[in-house]
Amino acid sequence: MNILVASSQKFFRYGLLACVLAAGSLAQAASINKEQASEIVAALQASSPASFADFMQAVEGMSIAQSSQVAALQRRYARGEALSAEQQDLMFRLLGLYARVKYEDAALQTLTELVAIPTFDVEGLPQYENPEFLRFGTKLESVAQGLGLQFRNVGNRIYEISLGPDQGELIGIHAHADVVPVNPDLWVLEDGTKLDPFVVTRIGDRLYGRGTEDDKNGIVVTMYAMHVVQEENLPLLRHFKLLVDTREETGGDAMPYYFERNPVPDYNIAMDGSYPVTIAEKGYGTVMATFPVRAPSGEGAEIVELTGGLATNQIPASTTVWLRSSRPEALVRTLNEEGAVFAARNGSNFAIRAEQSGGRVRLDILGVPAHSSEPQTGVNPVSRMFAFLTQLAEEGLVQQNHFTDAARYATENWGLDFLGSQLGIGYEDAFMGPLTAAQTFVALDDTRLRTAVNLRLPIGRVPAELVTQLEQTLTQWAEENEVDVSLAISASEPMYRNPEGHWVNTMLDIAVENLDMPREFGSSAGGTSIHDLPNGVQFGLAMPDEKYTGHNANEFKRLEQFLLDLQITTELLARLGTMSSL
Repeated sequence: MNILVASSQKFFRYGLLACVLAAGSLAQAASINKEQASEIVAALQASSPASFADFMQAVEGMSIAQSSQVAALQRRYARGEALSAEQQDLMFRLLGLYARVKYEDAALQTLTELVAIPTFDVEGLPQYENPEFLRFGTKLESVAQGLGLQFRNVGNRIYEISLGPDQGELIGIHAHADVVPVNPDLWVLEDGTKLDPFVVTRIGDRLYGRGTEDDKNGIVVTMYAMHVVQEENLPLLRHFKLLVDTREETGGDAMPYYFERNPVPDYNIAMDGSYPVTIAEKGYGTVMATFPVRAPSGEGAEIVELTGGLATNQIPASTTVWLRSSRPEALVRTLNEEGAVFAARNGSNFAIRAEQSGGRVRLDILGVPAHSSEPQTGVNPVSRMFAFLTQLAEEGLVQQNHFTDAARYATENWGLDFLGSQLGIGYEDAFMGPLTAAQTFVALDDTRLRTAVNLRLPIGRVPAELVTQLEQTLTQWAEENEVDVSLAISASEPMYRNPEGHWVNTMLDIAVENLDMPREFGSSAGGTSIHDLPNGVQFGLAMPDEKYTGHNANEFKRLEQFLLDLQITTELLARLGTMSSL
């Protein structure tokens, strides 16, 4: 049992005392559930309490204080008396609510400032030399120092923000500064409202902007939670480091660079997944196919350009194909007619539209964007584009070239299915779900066309054996069909952790009680930087029953959820930092 004493002037000013309460001398404190927490927030949100002591006094005057024994807790707190472990946890729940009420505006402002910096990968430019990342690091340092936190820039790869003296176990909190690229033309709402991806736009309860969901929100709520814990001078038995990754979305080489020079945390928590606590992550794989540019042959229109996802982990909202034809008007009519039939035959949950534009014919395939780890939540326009182009080539409506080579490869091997069924690589784990294979990335330069399939692997197969099977199957297909293609295939091991230990079950309780959700551990198809680290789990910040908007056009974070994240993260740090053992 942890016994803490609180001062009426400053929460836990006098630290941890070595004393034990007599058995039965104090009634067990009831917890505050989600409904009660909402009542407290609604009543005090406009009050802007100057301190936690003021916040506690305000809560004491509410009717909720009697039912949750907050009043009894407040009296002990005001008199500086010892708290039981149960009362201590209740105090930390209130501390989270205080952080939310006190720092809502400041946290939103910080999120706005971080989203405004376009921290995406630029091909050919090392991330640690990218001016936008240098600007982000400078901004983050300024915010951290303003919150009284210690900041270190480690080689422009990892930004480190520390809480607590260097004692006890080290807990790493992981978030990332980099975001996936954007196509600004796709950032348009259904009512026609055009958004700037790098300006936080609040519409209703939604905060639109690249990084609001993935993952600049995680950086912000952790920093403010650290500030509250430090401000209230909690007697921490261990210390925390917020590790802000600059290469989580692409490459993943920043974290290894950091750990070559710094200790690996004993416990690792990624604020970059789903609540309540995720103990398993699928392995990550890529099948990159490269087709050399070749001159067109045959009859029909010439495909001269096409687009797809900008990153391997991103299913776009749409794809575009540009064609050159001596009879553009006739081609537009044919493409619209054929496209309508193709869409009807393949689900009618997407659209194909053609029009003349700038002397060429523009063909758009409109789908539904998704994170590539959850292809079932979207409608993939990349796979449908390739399938439609393959049909046009077979009908002699377009000439054969590297674009039709790629289309045929994609259609005959991967198809519209995202479970790997056509290649016979599909399998499933009861807890982690099925293997998924999403067609995503497309890139074109003067000499080559590249397209990628993103794999997510549950436990149940050896990744190296899957890679070998894919290499043999796809190489044989290329030889039999005389298609010039080079392949680069990789796949990593999935992560699966035993959810034992007081620390991880405490985390589960925090999420379950604050969010009113089932008490069960979760699995994720998305990978994070804790994948290969000791005692690594995900802890939010997304809700598992809501579509994840990170990587999508019109990415957004719900304001209510953002504030809940701040509340929950504050309680998390307070409880893990003061537990007698993890």
